[in-house]
Amino acid sequence: MERVKALVRRRSSYEPLEGGSESPDGERIEHPKSQAFSWIDYSVFFLLGIAMLWAWNMFLAAGPYFQRRFQSSDRILRNFQSAELSVSTIGSLGSTILLTKLQAHASYPRRIMAALVINVVVFMVLAMSTKLFPGVSAGVYFVFLILMVFCTSVATALCQNGIFAYVSGFGREEYTQGIMVGQGVAGVLPCIAQIVSVLSVPKKTTSDDTPQESSTSALAYFLTATVISTISFLAFALLLSRHGHGYHHKPLMDSMDGEDDIGVIERASIPLMTLFKKLKWLAGAVFLTFGITMFFPVFTQQIESVRPVASSPRLFQPSSFIPLAFLFWNVGDLVGRLAPAIPALSLTSRPRLLFIFSACRIVFIPMYLLCNIRGRGATIVSDAFYLLVIQVLFGFSNGYLGSNCMMGFVEWVDVDEREAAGGFMSLCLVAGLSTGSLLSFLAAASA
Repeated sequence: MERVKALVRRRSSYEPLEGGSESPDGERIEHPKSQAFSWIDYSVFFLLGIAMLWAWNMFLAAGPYFQRRFQSSDRILRNFQSAELSVSTIGSLGSTILLTKLQAHASYPRRIMAALVINVVVFMVLAMSTKLFPGVSAGVYFVFLILMVFCTSVATALCQNGIFAYVSGFGREEYTQGIMVGQGVAGVLPCIAQIVSVLSVPKKTTSDDTPQESSTSALAYFLTATVISTISFLAFALLLSRHGHGYHHKPLMDSMDGEDDIGVIERASIPLMTLFKKLKWLAGAVFLTFGITMFFPVFTQQIESVRPVASSPRLFQPSSFIPLAFLFWNVGDLVGRLAPAIPALSLTSRPRLLFIFSACRIVFIPMYLLCNIRGRGATIVSDAFYLLVIQVLFGFSNGYLGSNCMMGFVEWVDVDEREAAGGFMSLCLVAGLSTGSLLSFLAAASA
């Protein structure tokens, strides 16, 4: 345990060696001491990170089930993944822009709680849909699915905007890193659950011998998501009972002044241009990182194992190989999110370098074209190349660069700008996801 604590315990950016840090414009920024690190608080933020992206990764990993529901419509089957991504990210972007403009009177805890409640309801409805009305047309189910995706996109915006603003008031980079690690775990666990659920039920095939996922496995999958959101809600309620609205920008023990713990707080509205001038490199880096990342789900849904379907183990058949590929990507992403916890690997003080690395990730996109897309054959006939080189490294770069950007922004803004900066960085992140999702239609059409 002491080794783990030593790994997570980093020099806080709010306690610079010389009593301050410099902004990108060369101005000195003084930061007060942060509160003592708490494993309870870290665990809650870790769990909130899981809940924040569970819906996103659930829709991605459940691709084989949705393919089964849309198999009667080739047009929907070909484009539903890009439609999911676009509706999700555009919904999140619009909601995030609105939430950012309402920062002056925001109650960030209420936003987080509302997001978790929305997710609980959506996951329960999705679970029921696996058993109710299984014979509805592909078009009707597509409309239903898009509606569910939109609801979760609003919840994601509420959760993301609220959490990054709320955590900034605690003055601990470790807590932000805990959120990012939780997001990485949210990618890994759904893939594992998907693979286990597929392999644990009898094999089903269509007339063309394509393996399909059963509704029973999908039911268990969606119910698991409901439980995760419920536990996260209870954990956040515990955090509020410990700290209320958070520490904000006051001295530690003076922040709890008896006001409503989750009530609306009056705060100055920080112009977005002011934040952009201070965070332009980090904002650009996080935009590019997640914009380029949005191409991987489309390719991953279409790439098959190079092994023949008829003679390959079930793990390498499409219903399990697709979530397996997502698993490799998300394992790389999780390791990347953990890496900045080691001080020697942190790049939070070098925003320009983060921007350059983010732009260089575009090299991964043509690498996908070397793989077995839609069973047409691969230029490099190797599942190991696809899973270990492309998926793992692409995922690692996403987690590593994303974590550095979201952990490092507090070093470059004034103390009273932390919450607004957290909302601004989440806005840039969602804007990158939205741009990438729209461009992913080009990848879907050309693949």
